[in-house]
Amino acid sequence: MRRDAEGAARKTAQRKIQKQRGVKMRPRPGAAAKACEGVLQLLFPLRCPVCDGIVTPQGERICLECLGRLQLLTPPWCMKCGKKLAQEGEFCGDCQRREHLFTRGRALYSYESAAPSIYRFKYGGRREYAEAFGEQMAEYLGDFIRSVRPEALIPIPLHRKRLRARGYNQARLLARALGRRTGVPVCADFLVRVKNTLPLKYENPKERQNNLKKAFNIARNDVKLKRVVVIDDIYTTGSTMDEAAETLRGAGVEEVYFIALASGTGV
Repeated sequence: MRRDAEGAARKTAQRKIQKQRGVKMRPRPGAAAKACEGVLQLLFPLRCPVCDGIVTPQGERICLECLGRLQLLTPPWCMKCGKKLAQEGEFCGDCQRREHLFTRGRALYSYESAAPSIYRFKYGGRREYAEAFGEQMAEYLGDFIRSVRPEALIPIPLHRKRLRARGYNQARLLARALGRRTGVPVCADFLVRVKNTLPLKYENPKERQNNLKKAFNIARNDVKLKRVVVIDDIYTTGSTMDEAAETLRGAGVEEVYFIALASGTGV
């Protein structure tokens, strides 16, 4: 409740400041926007996504002493799904055994190092983490995104019941934060979730695959896309990405890439 109250208070203060300055709800980058952000940080200091304490020094999004605790995925990684490989090679064991429907993907952090942060981000009301994560994704995965030349970023959607219970979709927040930094448009309402799937973390790969069958649909038939990057928080077996890719390809998308905030290690 306290976290929700902090978030609501931050939003209310931001609206008041923006109204006083005569700017829109989405201020353009510039002196006014930076001044507004500075005032907000004084009134409601940002929380570090790693330690969940007040970010130090002020002006940063992650405590400098916490940066090393989030382990970036470095080579060798799987050339298909981007998982960290335990040994040299081109593909992880999962991608050798299974033909995925997406084109290629990358992840930012190792799941083991980022799991507590992601849990608070998804279930603890820490929406503000999205800006820090988006900044890191743009910095370390920006070259990958530019090489893909996507027409849009598409967040993995939540079912309306889960969205109503949680209050926000963490993948959409990530996509927006990343889109602002890369200049790639975000099509948040292109892909929708029509099946309220069971939690996937307790299921094996086969159960995940069956659970996700026909989980997604296209809501924007008036938008035609050929190359997209799908955004999600965690990549595990690839079942979610495959189902999303199948739906997107059925709508005419030719190349489906993805970026995840974290993934496990490939064997």
